[in-house]
Amino acid sequence: MASSEEDGTVEEKENNNKKRTKGALATAWLTFYNIAMTAGWLVLAMAMIRFYVQKGTHKGLYRSIARTLKFFQTFALVEVGHCAIGIVRTSVIVTGVQVCSRIFMVWFITNSIRQVQSEESVILFLVVWTVTEITRYSYYTFNLLHHLPYFIKWARYNLFIVLYPLGVIGELMTIYAALPFVRRSGMYSMRLPNVYNVSFDYYYCLIIVMLSYIPLFPQLYFHMLRQRRRVLHGEVIVEKDD
Repeated sequence: MASSEEDGTVEEKENNNKKRTKGALATAWLTFYNIAMTAGWLVLAMAMIRFYVQKGTHKGLYRSIARTLKFFQTFALVEVGHCAIGIVRTSVIVTGVQVCSRIFMVWFITNSIRQVQSEESVILFLVVWTVTEITRYSYYTFNLLHHLPYFIKWARYNLFIVLYPLGVIGELMTIYAALPFVRRSGMYSMRLPNVYNVSFDYYYCLIIVMLSYIPLFPQLYFHMLRQRRRVLHGEVIVEKDD
């Protein structure tokens, strides 16, 4: 009897040690990841400032930072994996929508349609993204290190109130500016007849994407407002089941 109890205790200790090791590795990886992403977006910020100071115009700015932007924004797909495997307790759907919508803007709008790259709306969402991501990744980094300055916490849960709507306006205006070029060129579209017997019109796809902001943006925005109340004011938020 004593032997079986001892075996159970040893097994329990081994399981606890494994959990602690996995937890330590996850924390180390997340810390490295967030430091790298903070640095990446800081590089982008400095590049944008330097370009504008030297050139005195926003025209050509996107092309000067495109490679760095595409790398760091695409690498953010890792965050969906973090949620999926459980090392970050955030909704996979919420994270996936946010990350994929940005990747779509980068690769399938601004990167693909050069005519919109000098639009003021592109600079608007780029500035918003940059400030948001520097704040967000800094918050995560200091939180993981257990040394979170209050001003970063404050910025994380207050700046979005203005930045999120401005970012959405910039994104929607950019997609709208792209519509005439997409319609004329027929890019990414498939016309009948074809081998696959499938029709797809990218022009109408972009219109649907724009309309999708109507239900999606309020959900993400109010989610952040609930998080703000919880973190800054200590309110207990009970999420309703869908």
